[in-house]
Amino acid sequence: MLKDLIAGMGFARRGFGLITLPGIRRFVAIPLAINILLFGLGIWYLAGEFEAFMDRMLPDWLDWARWILWPLFALTLSIAVFYTFTVVANLISAPFNALLAEKLEQKLTGQPLDGEFNLGALMKTVKDAIVSELRKTAYLIVWLIPLLILFLIPGLNLLAPFAWAAFGAWMLAIEYADYPMGNHGMLFSDERRLLSQERGLAFGFGGSVLLMTMIPVLNFLAMPVGVAGATAMWVDRLQATQARLAKG
Repeated sequence: MLKDLIAGMGFARRGFGLITLPGIRRFVAIPLAINILLFGLGIWYLAGEFEAFMDRMLPDWLDWARWILWPLFALTLSIAVFYTFTVVANLISAPFNALLAEKLEQKLTGQPLDGEFNLGALMKTVKDAIVSELRKTAYLIVWLIPLLILFLIPGLNLLAPFAWAAFGAWMLAIEYADYPMGNHGMLFSDERRLLSQERGLAFGFGGSVLLMTMIPVLNFLAMPVGVAGATAMWVDRLQATQARLAKG
């Protein structure tokens, strides 16, 4: 398990180098621009709203409390960014992320994916990517409900932050591994089943990407790096696991 966790972290780290490869950089530009725009606007808006909220709620003699509340705001912002702006950014960027995964897999394997590129193929890629993103969003919403309830149960609410972190890591592994797997026609249920066979790898990878989303500047790179790392993970590990499961 520990070996797989470390391997998953390694794939996330490897994504940084992969997005700079010749012939790949141009496919990173659009997802990166979308991520920077949405995250930048989101952080700017939420920070401004929080300042206005404190101006309304805190009397002058409690002005010193801002230094205490800002770290709490940063933690809350990290959760809000992940569960809102990440979902929106990935939904908008889904077709471009699928294309990035396809081109990177071709670069890593030296083999083109099946199918001829034309307008019809492009439109199918766009449709499939958006449908897959909607399925992931529905899956996220279903699990958010019990996780939110967990915060309301005395005693168990102490475990809630750890549960949220584990779920966030799992969701990000699904989010980004979906692009290379979806390019091979895998269904969402089959993708989850495959990742469940490699839980250590998935949690190591997803946890690393989750950490990236919480670090300023790095959170702008989290999307393309996540797609690139997940594509390498598919090529090096998940594809072989899928073949083994198919035989068994």
